[in-house]
Amino acid sequence: MKKNICLSLLVASSLFADTAIDEIKAQLEQQQKIITQLKAKLDMLSKKSEQQENVQIVQNQNKSSSFSQNAYLPDIALILNMSAVSRDVANDDYEKYNIPGFIDNKNTQNTPIPFNKNRGFNLNYAEVAMHSTVDPYFEAFANFHLHTDKFEIGEAFVQTRSLPYGLLVKAGKFKSNFGRINSKHQHSWHFDSQPIIYEALFGPDAISDAGVQVQYVAPTDTYIMIGAEALQGTNKRSFGEESGNNLYVGYIKTSIDIGDDLSVLGGVSVAHGKNTTKNTTDVYGTDLTFRYQLGSYSSLSWQSEYLYRTKNIGTTTNRQDGLYSELIYQYNNNISTGIRYDAIMKNDTDLQTGYAGIKTNNLERYTTMVEYKPFPMSRLRLSYTYDKTKVMNLQRKDIQEVMLSLNIAAGAHGAHSY
Repeated sequence: MKKNICLSLLVASSLFADTAIDEIKAQLEQQQKIITQLKAKLDMLSKKSEQQENVQIVQNQNKSSSFSQNAYLPDIALILNMSAVSRDVANDDYEKYNIPGFIDNKNTQNTPIPFNKNRGFNLNYAEVAMHSTVDPYFEAFANFHLHTDKFEIGEAFVQTRSLPYGLLVKAGKFKSNFGRINSKHQHSWHFDSQPIIYEALFGPDAISDAGVQVQYVAPTDTYIMIGAEALQGTNKRSFGEESGNNLYVGYIKTSIDIGDDLSVLGGVSVAHGKNTTKNTTDVYGTDLTFRYQLGSYSSLSWQSEYLYRTKNIGTTTNRQDGLYSELIYQYNNNISTGIRYDAIMKNDTDLQTGYAGIKTNNLERYTTMVEYKPFPMSRLRLSYTYDKTKVMNLQRKDIQEVMLSLNIAAGAHGAHSY
């Protein structure tokens, strides 16, 4: 009996061992199948990656081919700017205003005013902005202004991407880096009106011309940028001699951080060229900006510029200066408010006839605004302006203006410098 039991146990253990071995063999076979499948997937992905690398190599080897541009599709943005204006001056009178010593249109209509010129509603412009990397060496920019009655090229230029020694070269039609606000577009200003000294010296487009620009950033811990520009000089308010390129601009700009919250930016600029009398005009400028970060989305900034012009008109040399100073408080990402003071102080010039008894120095303007941005790409701004700078119908006219403006930016549009 005992022998039968032992024999049965041996047979049973042998059967269990055979079963365990069969299970292990089955698991090994299953693992081998999974490994084979993974190897096949790995080979497929490796071949696909190699094909993509080959395509990229071909594209890089054919940079001059238009097909290679597919990797550099341009960023395109549409910007709309419009306003509703209440002003205590009729439109016809406002279009013929004079600023003594700067804009003299007593008997003719003023240069068309591009922004907010009418009481009531204004569609100031629709702007199409484009930017694209051309290749590893150049990038291209363009801004086209679509007005109700004309089309104009605001800017169209190329600039380098990878020059050594901190150098950058720009060529085409562009806004000069003279001063602080000259290079900024209207929709990036803190106020809807152009500073009065810029309007008086340069007109609504400021210094914007065809030419070439070279900038150098020094390899120092403190930011120092030196720039020079050679421009055609078509700006008739201060320059405008048309026999060839006649305007040259130079500037030095710097910025420093004081602690973690305060940034200081400053610069000096000079513009030298020939005016419509074929004599020389020199404009000197200095700018200073303080920005104090109060919180993650809250800040206080104070920006000021002073400009001085000597304009030789043959019989005499006009000496004029002015400034603007603006203080902006940004409460959070959505709400900000600010005030600006404009003044033309010195106005030593031959005013000819027609201004007898009219105050032509210390021409001042005051503006306050509150702004709401429901989103970074849209902006509503309400402003009030008290303007004492203009002469209409041979009389000084103090102008009061209330404006509500709307600005919309749709599409890919780079951030503006503050």
